[in-house]
Amino acid sequence: MLAFDSAPPPPHEESVKNAPHGNESYLALVWRRLRRSWTGMMGLVLVGLLLLMAVFADFFAPMDPKATDVGFAPPQVISFRDKDGNFAYPPRVYALGESAELDPVTFQPIVGPDYDNPRYLGFFVKGAEYKLLGLVAANRHFFGSVDGQPVHFLGTDKFGRDILSRAIIGSRISLMIALTVVFIVTMVGTTVGMVSGYFGGTFDAWVQRFVEIVLAFPQLPLYLALTSLIPVTAPTNVFLAFVIVVMSALGWAQMSREVRGKTLALARIDYVRAAMAVGATDRRIIFQHIFPNVMSHVIVAVTLHIPSVVLLESFLGFLGFAVKPPLISWGLMLQDTANYSVIGTYPWILAPVGFVLVTVFAFNALGDGLRDAVDPY
Repeated sequence: MLAFDSAPPPPHEESVKNAPHGNESYLALVWRRLRRSWTGMMGLVLVGLLLLMAVFADFFAPMDPKATDVGFAPPQVISFRDKDGNFAYPPRVYALGESAELDPVTFQPIVGPDYDNPRYLGFFVKGAEYKLLGLVAANRHFFGSVDGQPVHFLGTDKFGRDILSRAIIGSRISLMIALTVVFIVTMVGTTVGMVSGYFGGTFDAWVQRFVEIVLAFPQLPLYLALTSLIPVTAPTNVFLAFVIVVMSALGWAQMSREVRGKTLALARIDYVRAAMAVGATDRRIIFQHIFPNVMSHVIVAVTLHIPSVVLLESFLGFLGFAVKPPLISWGLMLQDTANYSVIGTYPWILAPVGFVLVTVFAFNALGDGLRDAVDPY
């Protein structure tokens, strides 16, 4: 008999045989797809940084947001140069000061950088006292002046308050309103949509007529009308809770309509009919069989709905219908931009717009990445 020598398997076949076997979970598949999207990952990183900034806002704010200084002071530029133009470390800022020279036209003291008294910058410096997470007393800030002197990286408002510190503190209120409203909208809209789509029939018809009535309301005039009902002298917490309730009451209908469409398709799938056949309760079918399958759509809808709430809060705050002092939000800070002459003279008061733009871009980018990862087809 002829003996045949068995040839060794190709290298790629050997690697396939030695590769670990196992079934990836759905979350692992979504995460693997999300990592391939650079916009989605950028949005995820930015959202994480925004939430971190909001939680530890007092630590990241370089100054006390209520402390006053020179009104409408321009932003102070970080410099690595001394007064002679040579490289110098650590970094510093030069505050504006009046010199002994007079302007030949106005005969007013010439205002310029005070190079003789630089304010040195550093990380984890001592500053205004605060309570970390509202519990632990602390006075360390992420960055600021080493000797505790005021620095204004984005300038000051008309009362001389630091815009950067107020914007960082204001992120806490703006994001809290957005996340709370979206949470309530998601819970109510998802529940109503699943129940309506599952039971169908007359019940579904009546629920959808009510949803259509809610969607038919002109939202902006209704926002202004409802928020103006609460007295101006009401406590800030009551006013804030009322604004959240109004936004939630008018925002759940669209979510319920989307979830109902998904539920109508899922209610006719074989495993749902099998659960009905074995006697499973309606509650069990809705929340254990249908709900997990609509979660992917709900998560994407949440990430895309948060930016709209942030924009709405900023707009209502600009009109004076969202947050009242002493609370701070991005919309409330934008009230100073109502005068065009002020914007032309002091353009740095538009800095809160940058925070709103970054927040909207971050959540939209994350939502787009999640949408492609959840349903790649």
